[in-house]
Formats: sequence, structure tokens, C-alpha cells
Amino acid sequence: MRKISLSLLIVLMSAAAIAQDELMDILNENSEPPDDVVTSTFKSTRLINGHSIETRTRGVLEFVISHRFRPLNTGVENFWGLDGANIRLGLEYGISDRLNAGVGRSSFDQVFDAFGKYKIAGQTSRFPVTVTAFASIAKRTDDFFDQEVGPGYTTKHRFAYTYQLLLARKMGSRLSLQLMPSMVHRNYVATSAEPNDLIAVGVGGRFKITNRVTINGEYYPALNQDSNAYFDAIAIGVDIETGGHVFQLHLTNAQQINERGFLGETQGDFFDKGVHFGFNISRVFNVAAKG
Repeated sequence: MRKISLSLLIVLMSAAAIAQDELMDILNENSEPPDDVVTSTFKSTRLINGHSIETRTRGVLEFVISHRFRPLNTGVENFWGLDGANIRLGLEYGISDRLNAGVGRSSFDQVFDAFGKYKIAGQTSRFPVTVTAFASIAKRTDDFFDQEVGPGYTTKHRFAYTYQLLLARKMGSRLSLQLMPSMVHRNYVATSAEPNDLIAVGVGGRFKITNRVTINGEYYPALNQDSNAYFDAIAIGVDIETGGHVFQLHLTNAQQINERGFLGETQGDFFDKGVHFGFNISRVFNVAAKG
């Protein structure tokens, strides 16, 4: 497993280096930025559960509120799942046009997370995709963790780390597609069927209906998850842009909102009563003067 994880990291780093070199070749030929850089591949920094290749520009602060309700099949007595919800509150900031950082807190397992995100290269007429690197750290802080794992575990076992390379291409004015090779390292797993290093290759995309409305979808198949307790994360949804807000309404089998959770610990079967209604709402603020 260590060899597989190391190989994946080498592939991701190599792809990032190639993308960076090709972009630098373009920039070295002309000191001005290329005028055919593709923009607005997606409406939000989130595709649905996971991140998109988009980054906020320098000085922009984004506040993201995410909800995942209980399964729809819980019945009228639970108002079809709406009586209970997992919530994540997050702040993300554009350190530069390419580099973003963010923090968040989820109610499920009381997880705190922090991430960095860097746009390595943008799609142009000479470079076929936009490439963004993503890395995050997450920590469970709930008291139940100690009861669950028993004695012999320490604070380090509460941590998990996620690494992703996001590659997206805007195929035209309406269609955008994204590939998301991912690895999650978990310091603690409950059984031997759950690898400490989980590898998944996500695919997703969006189709624009109008200038303000898109249909989105994503699927994260885990390549080395043997446990029957978990399922691959699937989501479909609608993005609605209203000025400074983007509303994302979706159906997903993933109740957890951070990468550690939805990539490796999705417990619902999307095709068998395991669907949750959820939404993301983002609001952006310009908090620094443009240089």
C-alpha cells in the first residue's frame, strides 16, 4: 500500500510539474498573460461535495455554509430528513489569484479542517486543461472517538490528510468536465478492510442551462476500499447564481462534508434509500484593495 501511495504521489507531482513547465514556456514567450485563458469553468469553488478547479482572486473572502440533511426515506415524521442536518461553516481567502486557503468546522464528528489550494495552470488554446492542486488536514474532536477506539490511541489518530490534483476542461460554452485523482491518509481506521491510504479517482462535470443555472454531477469511486460498510460518493445537483451568492442544491449519498468523510466513509447507498438532500451557499466579500 505504501508503494501504491508513493506511486500515486509521484504521478501527481509529475503531472503538476509538467503543467507548470508548459505554462512557464507560454509566459516566457510573452511577458503579458495570454489573452485566451479560459475562465468560469465552474460557477463555484465547489463542484458539489468536493472542490472544483476554481480559486478566488486575491483579497476575496468567501463564506460557505453547507448542509446535509438526514436520508429522504426517514419519512413524514422526520419531514423526509429535514428535521436533522450535518452543518459545515467555512471561510476561504484568496491570498493571490492562484493561491487560496481555508478553514471549516463540521458538526458531524465535530471535525475541524484546513486546506490550501493552488492553481498551477490555466486552460488556453495551447494548454488543454486547468490544473489545481489541493491539500487538506482534518481532525475529529468529538468525545465519542475515545469510546469508539478504546485505549492505546492518542491525539494523532484523530487526524486525516487529503491530497488531490484537480484537472478540468471547459469543452464549450455549456459543458465542463473535471477529473479528481485523490488520496486520503487516515491515521486511524476501524478495521483492516479500511486502508490507511485510501485512493479514489473522482469524475464530475457541469452543464449550463442558462447563464445563471447549471446542472452538476460528481462520482468518487474508491479504488482500494474493501469494506462493505461504505459506498462510493455520488451527487447530482443544480447551481443557481444570484449576484454575489451561489446556491447549490443537490442530492447525495454522502452525509459528511469534508474530504476525509465523503471520500472514505460514505455510509448510504445512492440507489437504495441512502440519498440526502443538501445545499451549499456561498457569499463573497472583497476585503483587500486590488494591487
